[in-house]
Amino acid sequence: MSDDTTVSFTPIGFVKTDVTKLPRHWSVSQEKGILEIHPEFAPALRDIEIGQKIVVLFHFHKSPEFNSGYLFQTPPHRSSSRGVFSICSPIRPNAVGMSVVTVTSIDKGDIGVKHIDMIDGTPILDIKPLVTGQHDCPSTE
Repeated sequence: MSDDTTVSFTPIGFVKTDVTKLPRHWSVSQEKGILEIHPEFAPALRDIEIGQKIVVLFHFHKSPEFNSGYLFQTPPHRSSSRGVFSICSPIRPNAVGMSVVTVTSIDKGDIGVKHIDMIDGTPILDIKPLVTGQHDCPSTE
């Protein structure tokens, strides 16, 4: 691996949840939590609506450091190993995760959500709308 470029992120907020046993993936989760967004970014939540699905990009902050021994992993629901880029393991070269959650409430910088698979304290890197068609993402021109 080459270290030619360094990339760093600053969290825009953190996940809050009381759930201790989370489902392995957002698509099978009914669990709820709150995305606590830092005050300086809270105004940018203005157009998010209750019922909307949003994409949350986050950091797997509790994952072990990646090394070549993790290139192939056996997920708990499989009987054989698979390449890390074909599975949803939190142990990745760049410990970035993605979940799609449904907004259940909004209160200033707190977004109530359902379908979380993130643990309490997970750093949130970004939030994006779930785009399913060409009309869902307006042009910036």
